[in-house]
Amino acid sequence: MAESRALPTGFGELEVLAVGTVLLVEALSGLSLNSLTILSFCKTPELRTPNHLLVLSLALADSGISLNALIAATSSLLRVAHRRWPYGSEGCQAHGFQGFVTALASICSSAAIAWGRYHHYCTRSRLDWNTAVSLVFFVWLSSTCWAALPLLGWGHYDYEPLGTCCTLDYSRGDRNFTSFLFTMAFFNFLLPVFITVISYRLMEQKLGKAGRPPVNTILPARTLLLCWGPYALLYLYAAIADVTSIPLKLQMVPALIAKTVPTINAINYALGSEMVHRGIWQCLSPQRRQRDREQ
Repeated sequence: MAESRALPTGFGELEVLAVGTVLLVEALSGLSLNSLTILSFCKTPELRTPNHLLVLSLALADSGISLNALIAATSSLLRVAHRRWPYGSEGCQAHGFQGFVTALASICSSAAIAWGRYHHYCTRSRLDWNTAVSLVFFVWLSSTCWAALPLLGWGHYDYEPLGTCCTLDYSRGDRNFTSFLFTMAFFNFLLPVFITVISYRLMEQKLGKAGRPPVNTILPARTLLLCWGPYALLYLYAAIADVTSIPLKLQMVPALIAKTVPTINAINYALGSEMVHRGIWQCLSPQRRQRDREQ
């Protein structure tokens, strides 16, 4: 793991600053919206339900992605001045691990929400607390275990092309990486996407006859595919071909796209829900919260 004091080939100071600025905007947007969502859950008793616990899990995961982006944005700005990753080799491993945990938890939490909504709207029994807590526990335990494997030797964390953040190293393309990639991708990307698509598809079929489904059944699956799909394609290409043939600037695009997930999810799952939206406004408006209590 080398810490170069020169900017990567093809990148100028202005371009590094541009990447850092984009990451900073994405980080602050995601942190702000998801922090409001988490605060509304803590302050609004009506939101303390099993189904909303799954949304809370997603908001926590997305906050972690935004925090990871904030660190990357800071290191992008510092890299122009110091010409190196400012947090050392151990910091790179910690940054890669934290980012991978929250990314996997975000993907799997989206699938859990999709299944929870199908269960809530299309079956006669409501989701209970034991099931919801078990789902959340499984999502985070599974994500942590998968993210820990590169630290134990199956896979590897290293710098992304710009050297301002760390992620799963796809530049090697060896058997170790390939075996980890395909196993991880099946359980943490293909399977969650399948669960999300099928859950919302079944919901459309069952509720469509009676009217419009009560939740957005299209955006969640599209978010998973459009925001995480470029990363999946990059990893797949790295597993079967020489990834160095792809320009470094193009290799940075999937990372920038993926960092938009927290903002999109917050808009869809929090601001798009009338109850959560009302809870956010109650948190932002103490007078309104007091008036609602008096009523």
